[in-house]
Amino acid sequence: MADPYQNNGGGQDGYGYQGESYPQEDDAASDVTEGHDDEDQMYEGEYQGIPHPDEVKAAQRAARAKARQAQSGATELEELAEQYEDIMEDCGHGRFQWTLFIVLGLALMADGVECFVVGFVLPSAEKDMCLSNGEKGMLGLIVFLGMMVGAIIWGGMADKLGRRKCLIWALTINCVFAFLSSFAQGYGFFLFFRLFSGIGIGGSVPIVYSYFSEFLQMDKRGEHLSWLCMFWMMGGIYASFTAWGIIPRYGWGFSMGTEFQFHSWRVFQDLLTHKNTKKYCCLFQNAKHDEAWMILKNVHDTNWRAKGQPEKVFQVTHIKAPKTQEDEFIEIQSATGTAMQRWGVRTLTLCKLVLKNIASLLGPELRLSTLFMAIIWFTMAFSYYGLGVWFPDMIKYLQQEEYDSKVKVFHRERVEDFRFNFSLENQIHKEGEYINDKFISIEMKSVKFEDSLFEDCYFEDIKSTETIFENCTIRATIFYNTDLYKEKFINCKLENTTFHHNKKGCHLDSEEENDILIYLVSFLGSLSVLPGNIISAMFMEKIGRVKIIGFSMLISAGCTFFLFLSFSEAAIIAWQCLFCGVSVAAWNGIEVITVELYPASKRATAFGVLNGLCKLAAILGSSIFASFVGVTKVVPILLSCTALVCGGLVALKLPDTREKILQ
Repeated sequence: MADPYQNNGGGQDGYGYQGESYPQEDDAASDVTEGHDDEDQMYEGEYQGIPHPDEVKAAQRAARAKARQAQSGATELEELAEQYEDIMEDCGHGRFQWTLFIVLGLALMADGVECFVVGFVLPSAEKDMCLSNGEKGMLGLIVFLGMMVGAIIWGGMADKLGRRKCLIWALTINCVFAFLSSFAQGYGFFLFFRLFSGIGIGGSVPIVYSYFSEFLQMDKRGEHLSWLCMFWMMGGIYASFTAWGIIPRYGWGFSMGTEFQFHSWRVFQDLLTHKNTKKYCCLFQNAKHDEAWMILKNVHDTNWRAKGQPEKVFQVTHIKAPKTQEDEFIEIQSATGTAMQRWGVRTLTLCKLVLKNIASLLGPELRLSTLFMAIIWFTMAFSYYGLGVWFPDMIKYLQQEEYDSKVKVFHRERVEDFRFNFSLENQIHKEGEYINDKFISIEMKSVKFEDSLFEDCYFEDIKSTETIFENCTIRATIFYNTDLYKEKFINCKLENTTFHHNKKGCHLDSEEENDILIYLVSFLGSLSVLPGNIISAMFMEKIGRVKIIGFSMLISAGCTFFLFLSFSEAAIIAWQCLFCGVSVAAWNGIEVITVELYPASKRATAFGVLNGLCKLAAILGSSIFASFVGVTKVVPILLSCTALVCGGLVALKLPDTREKILQ
């Protein structure tokens, strides 16, 4: 097949790409305007035997053209991909890509924040909303469920409606529902808003990576996609610092009676919502090739103006691409009927096309790649998110064990006519007798009264945490303005006992309830990602995606195995940091190779489906690993280690995509 890039005409039958065949007059004018510095540099390079970058590009293009001609039956889409790669090489890597890098990075940062936000607000939200253990678990998983659904929906729609439109809508939905969730007073509404917030932000990852990869040259794709991953880490650091600074200050906020409470954890959610909602620049629209030409010209002109060479001319006059039957179907149907009928046809057609695109991932050409990537995504996410829950929960368990070991036990004490004006903490009182005693303006934390008698006692302004009365007899006793409601009296006999002005709801009792450890562990885990991110970005092109994924997952498996030797909080935190630092290299490679294995028409769809599978694995891993905290650490460690080894071995079977041109 003839090389389409040799066509210098701008007709409709050719691509109109002029390649390296410039008129002599244009070369002369360009030499005059470029100045002597470039000429001196060119001469110096030639003198040292270093080829000029333009000569290198020309040689690479010639090699690709020769390889393409040697292949029998090269498709028109493959030729278009070659042309697009040549155009991106001429556009260079400059201001446009770096601007896009920052803007899309903010969307990725928002995804990172969303993964952390519920974990930070959960200890406070459970007090405000009186959540049971089951409700807390559902709240922790509902965001991942929303992100799973959102990744599949927005990924599929982005391949049909365009990246820009879908990303803006996804982030808008996330912004609106995350903002509303900060005002939700009931558990049901809060759950509903967090679900749709997750559906919105779920579309950011597949769209961001798919889009950014399409504006990168082949030799820069792996490195710069890896740098983009740093924004997810920055989202975790930002969320940790913001939560640390706001949530413990429980006095921040306001209330309207007892029915509406707006405390510091809601301020934290609201602040994150506004900080991560940004405007996003124009994205490449699907199947709109005139707009694509304008965007590519803008890329070219933006980069060369920033480099001080505004006279460089964009050499492409037309981009040809086959018109698909899918496009024709939408155009024909939407041109008839009423507005409602057109909307219905368009929506139904879009759903069919998205489902068809998802089904095509299991077609003969992509079946094996999709199967391998599904295994890798699932095993990596299962271990990463499972251990992400297990690490802090295990640390809390060790702390609780140490705390419980220091409990003070009082047996058969008798206290009469005494005023308690000091706090009670970590105590157990068995078979005690309290006669005509006063408990006024004190705190009770982790206090348990068993088989005790309270007679003619008076409780006022009491704050309690994990305080219960079990099998006690309480006679002629008054409770005034306390949070000791009747549910805290288990199998107790209440005789002539009254409760006045009891505090309603579950509220935080002291600032110490917001342990600094949850923020510290999250911050250190996010920060430890930085070295692994830098190293993987630097060596992504040199070592290759396949080896980075495979070896990083195997090393991560080794890190989890050594958790058998961890018996202290410091050791667990150290292994967590090492695990996060190594595993991020695998994540970078997974995300890079995912966008390279699939053509443009299926790229966001495939990324969305695989990312949705990732969130399903996160739900399963978080639930399973958390259930073994305090029971045994053998099962979580073996599950994580086995999953990572399997995923790493499968990754080594993937094809090397370093020199693959995006289709």
